[in-house]
Amino acid sequence: MAKPNKKQPTKTVEIFCSKCKQQLFKYRKGGKGSLVKCFKERIVDDYTTTPCYCPNCGIEFARDTLVRGTPAFKMIGGKVTMK
Repeated sequence: MAKPNKKQPTKTVEIFCSKCKQQLFKYRKGGKGSLVKCFKERIVDDYTTTPCYCPNCGIEFARDTLVRGTPAFKMIGGKVTMK
């Protein structure tokens, strides 16, 4: 499979916890679909203390994985929202 594009997308979105509305990431998202995964190299600002866990309420919102050979967070459905 192909690797993600080297050129970073210009559109940034803010990712929040669905339960407590705590901001988790500022992320460079490509495309207009829903948020399924976050490539670690595209995260602009990381507001979490422990990877994949909300710093405020402590729920697990993602899983650490490799997607197309690149480190990424795979989002758990319904745990995060984006603006």
